[in-house]
Amino acid sequence: MPKHGKVKWGVLGAASIAVRKVIPGMQRGEWSEVVAIASRDSAKGEAAARKLGIAKVYGSYEELLADAEIEAVYVPLPNHLHVPWSIRAAEAGKHVLCEKPLSLSVAEAKSLLAVRDRAAVKIGEAFMVKTHPQWLRTRELVRSGGIGELKAIMGVFSYFNRDVANVRNVVEWGGGGIMDIGCYPIVTSRFIFGDEPVRVSGLIERDPEFKTDRLASAILDFPSGQATFACSTQMVPYQRMQFLGTKGRIEIEIPFNAPPDRPTRIFIDDGKDVFGSGVVAETFPVCDQYTIQGDAFSRAVRGDGEVPMPVEESIKNMAVIEALFRAGTSGKWEEVAS
Repeated sequence: MPKHGKVKWGVLGAASIAVRKVIPGMQRGEWSEVVAIASRDSAKGEAAARKLGIAKVYGSYEELLADAEIEAVYVPLPNHLHVPWSIRAAEAGKHVLCEKPLSLSVAEAKSLLAVRDRAAVKIGEAFMVKTHPQWLRTRELVRSGGIGELKAIMGVFSYFNRDVANVRNVVEWGGGGIMDIGCYPIVTSRFIFGDEPVRVSGLIERDPEFKTDRLASAILDFPSGQATFACSTQMVPYQRMQFLGTKGRIEIEIPFNAPPDRPTRIFIDDGKDVFGSGVVAETFPVCDQYTIQGDAFSRAVRGDGEVPMPVEESIKNMAVIEALFRAGTSGKWEEVAS
């Protein structure tokens, strides 16, 4: 296989996020080239390939994995298929960028470690936030003492979706708000604190029909502070993250669905007063976080650095998610498995 130039990618499935956001983003990359897409629904696959100008269309995932030209695979399948197809891709010698959540459990995520090491490939979870300039800058400001000592992180992430046919509403397939969007405040709180929470408390309300978690609130107890968030699949669409220190505060305006066609902003508050007279906005030029994510992974494939979210990190994130589900059932603080 060539070890220079753009990494040749294949995509397993014509999922909405792949067709609308991730593939177009990767196609603009300096290091990524999408050469094939596979779909069990041939009409859907053909339509996606035509729309996006992808040369090869396969009617099965197996056919795509057998294509020797493809070096790396992006997996945007429903949650319960992430690990099985990531394993098959790795065993076929392909590097794997898999949508979040990487797995449905810690045990399932751990099963990827052995296959990754045996196959000598890269496997990463697609948390595009970890490479977006607004998040890197926020972390830099916090670490340099710009807001004093970070004490509290507060977040919310919600949308409204009661479509019975949507995979996010199928509990057996890893549906529900915590797996779909609650994972973002968790991963970013860990990223900014630079540490792991020790224990978790939470409240979970389930949809009476779907049995999925439709509203969850969590408290993550970190060694140096606390993170709280609410996430919901049946609430007004909204997202915001706040970072409060002993001296100042940072707010990320659009933390997770950062737009690819307009600038993004963070607000830095020196704490002068509650009216915001000490708030300064920092604006980041237009960029596509999926382009950045794809290129960061492709560069790692070419030997330049590690993938942004390796399996070891995914296991730690899933340990927090598991503790939150336990807390939602027990009504008690639950320790995060180390």
